[in-house]
Amino acid sequence: MNQPLAYVHPGAKIAKNVVIEPFTTIHNNVEIGEGTWIGSNVTIMEGARIGKNCRIFPGAVISAEPQDLKFDGEETTAEIGDNTTIRECVTINRGTKDRYRTVIGKNCLIQAYSHIAHDCMVGDNCIFSNSSTLAGHVTVGDYVVLAGMVAVHQFCTIGSHSFITGGTLVRKDVPPYIKAAREPISYVGINSVGLRRRGFDSDKIREIQNIYRVLYQQNYNNSQAIELIETDMEATPERDEIIQFVRNSSRGIMKGYTGIY
Repeated sequence: MNQPLAYVHPGAKIAKNVVIEPFTTIHNNVEIGEGTWIGSNVTIMEGARIGKNCRIFPGAVISAEPQDLKFDGEETTAEIGDNTTIRECVTINRGTKDRYRTVIGKNCLIQAYSHIAHDCMVGDNCIFSNSSTLAGHVTVGDYVVLAGMVAVHQFCTIGSHSFITGGTLVRKDVPPYIKAAREPISYVGINSVGLRRRGFDSDKIREIQNIYRVLYQQNYNNSQAIELIETDMEATPERDEIIQFVRNSSRGIMKGYTGIY
C-alpha cells in the first residue's frame, strides 16, 4: 500500500495486502479489510467499514455525510461486506440517527454511477446495474437484481430474489421471488430464471408461481389472498416468507398482474 501519491489518515485502520492507487484519499475512522483494492481518485470518508477482498473503482465516494437535512453530525457508518465490487463513480452515504448505519452485504456488484443513500440495508449477492438509485431507509433482500436506472423511493422494501427491470420507478414494496416492471410498477411474473440459477427446482418454482397466482391474478384483495394462501397451501419457508412480507409491508405492495410481459 506504499503509494506516495495517495493520502491515508494516520487514524485509518488498513489491513495487510490492501492496494491503494494514486490520488485516493482515506479519512480518519476508516477500516479496510485484507486484500481489498482501492482504485485511483477514490474518496473514503469517516465511518467507512470495508470488508476483505473488495474492489473499489475510480471516482467512488464511500461514507460521505447523508444528504438529509435532519443529519446533525452524529457518528454513523457505511459498511461494505467482503468480496463486494463498487464500480466507477458510485456514491454510498453513511447512516443517520434512524439506523446509524448504511449496509451493503457480501458478494455484491454495484455498477457505475449508482447511488445508495443513508440508512439503506442491502443484502448479500445483489447486483445493481448502472445508475440505479436507492433513496434513504430502503431495505433490499438477498440476491436482488436492479437493472439500469431503477429508482427506489425512500422507506421501500424489496424482497429477496426479485428482479426489477430497467428504468422502473419503485414507489411500493416489491415482494420476494418476482419480476417487476412497467409504469406504474407492477407484477409481471416470478423470477424463474434467477431462481433456477440459484438451485430452486421445478416443484419449488411452481409452488411460488401458485402463491402469486392467488395474490395477483385471481381478483382477491391482499387480505383475502393471504388468508387463502395460508389456509390452502402447505407451509414452506417460501410461502411463509411471502405471507410475512405482505403482512409487514408498511408502504403496501406493488399493484397486481396487468397482463403477460
